Amino acid sequence: MTLPTPGFSFEVHAQDGDARTGTFTTTRAAIETPAFMPVGTQATVKSQTPAEVAATGARIILANTYHLWLRPTAERVRHFGGVQRFMRWPHAMLTDSGGYQVFSLADLRTIDDDGVTFKSHLDGAKLRLTPEESMRVQALLGSDVAMVLDVCPPGGAERKVIEDAMRRTTLWAARCLASPAADGQARFGIVQGGAHVDLRLAHLADIAALPFDGIALGGFSVGEPIPEMYQALTEIVPKLPSEKPRYVMGVGTPYDLIHGMGAGVDLFDCVLPTRNARNGQALTWGGRVNLKQARHRDDESPVDALCECPVCTTYSRGYLRHLVVAKEMLAARLCTEHNLHFYGALTRAARAAIREQRYTQWAAETVARMRGGDEIGAAT
Repeated sequence: MTLPTPGFSFEVHAQDGDARTGTFTTTRAAIETPAFMPVGTQATVKSQTPAEVAATGARIILANTYHLWLRPTAERVRHFGGVQRFMRWPHAMLTDSGGYQVFSLADLRTIDDDGVTFKSHLDGAKLRLTPEESMRVQALLGSDVAMVLDVCPPGGAERKVIEDAMRRTTLWAARCLASPAADGQARFGIVQGGAHVDLRLAHLADIAALPFDGIALGGFSVGEPIPEMYQALTEIVPKLPSEKPRYVMGVGTPYDLIHGMGAGVDLFDCVLPTRNARNGQALTWGGRVNLKQARHRDDESPVDALCECPVCTTYSRGYLRHLVVAKEMLAARLCTEHNLHFYGALTRAARAAIREQRYTQWAAETVARMRGGDEIGAAT
């Protein structure tokens, strides 16, 4: 189906229960879904070159509007031809709106119906982020997909706080749509509502009524109990517009992806595979591997015998442990490369299982195998 913005389309190819696989086409890439978007906060996926990221199968990554707004500035990125040309990423790019920083930098901001006033985390300078400014910055960045500015309430927030966040997000969504976009830039709306299914569905009705190219669920994985998140995703995702891409923001672990894909999610992003890699944790088909543990020091086997990435076909667990313990920069690079390859392999396997009408069985077997070999403790 052709989406509201010219040059963008989304087509579902196969469905197994609520799980589905398809293609989200932008002006720069055709993205097989469900897909994971590596996070390139400051126009870089930490420790990886664009070619290395592309080798994992990724065809869309995420960059952070707030951080690029502050440094090097959106105008400077525009000078270089936009964020993709600036970082030499030839595929699709999604930019968030700065809405997550409204949540994560709560001690440095005040919020009202017009927008958000920040104190810069870099130098303390006073900044004003409104829906119009967020869209202006994203237009200068020139991403394929721009997210609307939203308000993300913390997990466990009172119902009134969540309802106020929904109200502001709806007001801001309309203002974002009324702002000029870069040529060929799609826009996604964001649904809030915490873990309250009734609030999510009420807000979905408001956001889905607007002419967005895709719909995202924000405000998950922000402190709410994981079972509550899973239950909410199960009930809400199938009710999102079936003809548009469905995106769950900031989620998550391999278990989160497996559950979300089963509910019908098309796009995910999360810093977890890159962040955990920098702490010496490898994500594998057999669960999380803690490379700091002494058990690996003489181990000549790869970090994941089922993985065909360049790290697993070249290096031993013993060598990777040495790099982690010695705090060598190569440790972060290699662990990140492996983790991103694993996420790419996970979503490819899920797409195959959906096409073959065996997603439920595949998901159960995969989760059981990962939990059975997990080295970190209670797997979440």
